[in-house]
Amino acid sequence: MLDGLVKHLHVATMVSAARGPGSTKGWWLTLLEGPGYFFLPGCFLEQPLSAPRAVAVKQAPAVAALLIHWLVQQWAPPPSEQLSTNFPGSPCDPTFLLSYAPCNVICSIIFWNQFEYSDENFLTFARHIDENATIVSTQGMELYNAFPSLLHYLPGSHNTLFKNMTEQRKFILEKIKEHQESLDLNNPQDFIDYFLIKMEKEKHNKQSEFTMDNLITTLWDVLAAGIETTNITLRYGLLLLLKYPKVTAKVQDEINCVVGRNRSPCMQDRSHMPYTDAVIHEIQRYIDLIPNNLPHGAVQDIKFREYLIPKGTTILTSLTSVLHDGKEFPNPEQFDPGHFLDKSGNFKKSDYFMAFSAGKRVCVGEGLAHMELFLLLVSILQHFTLKPLVDPKNIDTTPLLKGSGSIPHFYEVCFIPV
Repeated sequence: MLDGLVKHLHVATMVSAARGPGSTKGWWLTLLEGPGYFFLPGCFLEQPLSAPRAVAVKQAPAVAALLIHWLVQQWAPPPSEQLSTNFPGSPCDPTFLLSYAPCNVICSIIFWNQFEYSDENFLTFARHIDENATIVSTQGMELYNAFPSLLHYLPGSHNTLFKNMTEQRKFILEKIKEHQESLDLNNPQDFIDYFLIKMEKEKHNKQSEFTMDNLITTLWDVLAAGIETTNITLRYGLLLLLKYPKVTAKVQDEINCVVGRNRSPCMQDRSHMPYTDAVIHEIQRYIDLIPNNLPHGAVQDIKFREYLIPKGTTILTSLTSVLHDGKEFPNPEQFDPGHFLDKSGNFKKSDYFMAFSAGKRVCVGEGLAHMELFLLLVSILQHFTLKPLVDPKNIDTTPLLKGSGSIPHFYEVCFIPV
């Protein structure tokens, strides 16, 4: 496994980048230079920031986990209700429908605010996130990253990317202002409240990471990463289930056996549903959502085999080399839930499953994503049969775009109530 990672290791010395839409550096470097959670040095992660709706994650991790589980369960049914109401068996594009639940889960945690599916603010925000995810995976953005100083002044999709980011930040700033006006220091309601209280306590600390700029960027990080990654995985997952109806039928049989029709699924069901669990893992392995991972930074000089990686180096590791390792996953280019099942049909873990990054700084939303993917997919398949508009043999499951992310082809599907 290490040989595969080393073989595809891309190392580039970190350079200083001007932050913001006006930058003439590549968009990755713009993010690397800016504040926020995902690109912060490890020291910030050690600071005692309280979790949303819990006094502290470190002191009450079980409480936080139960809260998030409850939120996901609350928002898992709405997609099924929306499908029955707005698309009763007729063809529909599932893109924004699948954004609805992840968006409301994330917004409940950080804003304590939810959106209706018809809410124009929700649709606009979701549209910007979806559009940006597509843009950053195009060859045009790869070219922009190579020649930002030249292309910055020319027309192109990069202008749309930065415009959307600006609009998203405006939306976030409005939410922060609302929280500032209603803030009760003795009764914080969500992530923003806890962050604002921490800002007030550390307002005289010039070295504090709890700043307004950091809050805005952290919220943007969480929203952009937490909504679209789940949406793309669900969208790609449904496409694969359309392509392989026998797999879908086996999942639905397991749902009928374990969950039935008269109650909502819960995370406790997963341990009794090995085939469904294997299908979800195989979806994530097969689609290879973030092929080259997010950039990591070396905080000190590292001697790795014959390589010297200097302190301050940005490292991009190819997750593809692990997720599509032929020794661990025979016929890795084939979609096969058997990759995660043993001979007895039990779920089989794999150290090569790195869909959520590698190392200590893995995706902070991994636990949430596991809940969302399981509960949402099970909820949909519990209530609907998926009907493709074309012969399953003609469904193309290769990515439409594969750059910073893997984007599936556009498709429509009919959700037939069972």
